Amino acid sequence: MLRPSDQPTRRRLEEIQETAAPQDVGSIWKAVSGRLRASVPEATFRLWLEPLQATAVRGDTLYLRAPEGIQAWAERRYTGLIRQALSEAGNGVSEISFSDPEGQGSGPIPIPAEQETLNPNYTFERFVIGEGNRLAHAAALAVAEAPAEAYNPLFLHGPPGLGKTHLLAAIANYLRDSAPSLTVRYTTAEAFTNEFVAALHSTGAEEFKRRYRDLDVLLIDDVQFLEGKRHTEEEFFHTFNALYEAGSQLVLSADRIPSELSTLAERLRDRFEWGLTVAVDPPNLATRLIVLRRLVREAGIELADSEGLTLLARRIDANIRQLHGALTRVLAHASLSARPLSADLVEEVIPPSRPATDLVEEIQEAAARSFGVSRSALAGPSRATAPLRARQLAIYLCRELTDLSLPQIGRRFGGRDHATVLNAIRRVEQRRKSQDDETESQLQGLRIEIHKQHS
Repeated sequence: MLRPSDQPTRRRLEEIQETAAPQDVGSIWKAVSGRLRASVPEATFRLWLEPLQATAVRGDTLYLRAPEGIQAWAERRYTGLIRQALSEAGNGVSEISFSDPEGQGSGPIPIPAEQETLNPNYTFERFVIGEGNRLAHAAALAVAEAPAEAYNPLFLHGPPGLGKTHLLAAIANYLRDSAPSLTVRYTTAEAFTNEFVAALHSTGAEEFKRRYRDLDVLLIDDVQFLEGKRHTEEEFFHTFNALYEAGSQLVLSADRIPSELSTLAERLRDRFEWGLTVAVDPPNLATRLIVLRRLVREAGIELADSEGLTLLARRIDANIRQLHGALTRVLAHASLSARPLSADLVEEVIPPSRPATDLVEEIQEAAARSFGVSRSALAGPSRATAPLRARQLAIYLCRELTDLSLPQIGRRFGGRDHATVLNAIRRVEQRRKSQDDETESQLQGLRIEIHKQHS
């Protein structure tokens, strides 16, 4: 029998538990994961729960980490479900935490930029081919099947929302599946710029050069973003030369042809035209109908009649992104009113298009009222939170709801240049991608307000 002095103190028991617990993290999380997989749809599990990683056990708390966007969503939506699975697993662990077990704050898993932006659904199989994009699709597929042998560089150009990003990502996804030995990097010109600037302040330019010049395939989206950035443009020029001379494949996209990228150095514009330059044009009615039917079929939506999709395809003719956004608005109204998708519903939600100039004014007025600022503040230089957020959302909706080019939108917002407009759009896209409920609510509220003005 132990004397009282021989019995472990409570503090010692906790130290023993903390020392031994990490060895059981794997088995605990395996048991919890099995229960989570059985309790949610497989697609939900793969997207939001499978990326979670158990890092430690402290007392009755299991510590988890995940990529930043996934971690925020999982913490907000699935904490209760994970706690329930822990309880059912019966491991004596009942709480979860997404903070660092050493008390250093949250620690989401960093994701390389190319993994953040490469959409696995962007494949050649899912690309809808029409008259406006047939040549671009064929050229992209040829590059994917024979990198640096078909067209080098391949330069795709056209207004936003027509599928350029889809084709670039499709090339990357195809190569990663069919030729995993190749080093492939997909990124945007904006991300390239940000990485370059960050490298200059941390690891240095040499590390950046190694990362971008030792590649078999480089795909750069939205190269017009390089305009006006002299140092980044210089670095990209040398990166382009190094890869081209090494026989690597380059694929580029922009919202206009190389010769119209007026503020880029002539030597860079010339290199963009060394290979094949292909336009991606707006989809015709038949292509728009195919896209809508696929989206409706995949979503399992009930159709009251076939005329609803036809009417929607006729009313939204600028690009696929706007078409998808319009369908989303119609489906939201269908869900809220418990009605099937019909021509009558489309007529209510998507009125006949109005002149873009009128619509921009309506968007600006709605955003100004929503944020309690003046319309002049939207066009002004203020960086205060309210006018800045209102301006970004208004610019985003102008891109979504009108067929104006980015420079045209910029002129309606105080003469802002193309790069500034694109940056505002990407800021909103980033917030939406991180599941920012406030941004989604603000966008939906503005759409409803604009719709009321049309009614």
